[in-house]
Amino acid sequence: MLRHLQATLVRAERKAGSRTGFLVYDLTTRRTLFTQRATVARSPASVAKIFTTIGLLERLGPNLRLHTTVLGTGHLSRGDVWHGNLYLRGDGDPTFGDGGFIRNWDEGYGAQVATLVAQLRRARIRRVTGRLYGDGSRFDDQPGGPFTGGAPDVPDYGGEMSALTFDHGATGKNLSPPAYAARQLARTMRAAHIRVRAAPHPTRTPRRARHLAVVTSPPLSTLLKLMDVPSDDLFADLLTKQLGYRLLGQGTLSAGSREIVAALARYHVAPRLEDGSGLAPADRTTPAQVVSLLRQVWPKAIGHMLEAALPVVGVSGTVAGMAVHTRAQGRCVAKTGTLATVTNLAGVCASRNGQQIGFVLFIDGPYNWQAIPILSRMVGAIAAY
Repeated sequence: MLRHLQATLVRAERKAGSRTGFLVYDLTTRRTLFTQRATVARSPASVAKIFTTIGLLERLGPNLRLHTTVLGTGHLSRGDVWHGNLYLRGDGDPTFGDGGFIRNWDEGYGAQVATLVAQLRRARIRRVTGRLYGDGSRFDDQPGGPFTGGAPDVPDYGGEMSALTFDHGATGKNLSPPAYAARQLARTMRAAHIRVRAAPHPTRTPRRARHLAVVTSPPLSTLLKLMDVPSDDLFADLLTKQLGYRLLGQGTLSAGSREIVAALARYHVAPRLEDGSGLAPADRTTPAQVVSLLRQVWPKAIGHMLEAALPVVGVSGTVAGMAVHTRAQGRCVAKTGTLATVTNLAGVCASRNGQQIGFVLFIDGPYNWQAIPILSRMVGAIAAY
């Protein structure tokens, strides 16, 4: 049976070419089943989100929730008039937005703007004399990552980054994500008969401002699933900035990625990371490092949380179309990693004999459409072992 697995993997490796790295490891019996260039560092692409997931769980825990808050300077007078300004302050929650968008994009998990408006109505606010400002100051002002030098990267992220985003980092004409979020809150407030005007630019919330309303994100365990299953780069890098902000007081990708690397050091795993999404051109790791991490975490509670966050091969997310009608379908969880000529897959399969088989398959060179069938055959053979 082992010979058959190895022969299948060798044939697949020949089709993939020499710019590849593979490691298949039996987590149950603790032995290597197949290895090829497993110590050569390559771009992990979105396989880096496995590192990000573990770093976030280690440093922040599965129950962390993020809070988007409306604060005000001024006072409420007769006639339900708020004399002063309002501030919509972001906490880096990537799910904040419109209810309809949340149902379609985030499977219904998210912090709805309507919840804030309902609280403001209960506070008897019906008119605001000042302006409503967005505040994304907890993170830096770079809407993109290293791939674009911090400039907007909507094709990869699907939006722009900020500590205050609305509908997955949407923006408007000449409006940054925080200013756009403030405008959307103002529109929702006016629809609920609260008169207010949004400012066209963001600002920092004054310290003297008082809390008026708050909406809370799903727990981090749910955010990680929303990140990993569709391989959401915006979620990954916003949560990486969250690490930097909470632990180092710096809401930057650089600070957050340092915290991920520090969390991995306890497992003696040392990738090179400049972000949490895997988009950064300088990101590097080896199949041996990823397998080493899987080997150590999989039997533990943190490994169970990682497993729950990953998509299921042949069933969900970015691996829904892989290894369909093979032994792997429904029996493996895996994280994809794709760039233009990078096609990676890493995860764990329940084998035919009940062992847990960890695998990391890195393919550089072929286009994704050429490499995905190769990976499907490989993961099918691994599950059939």
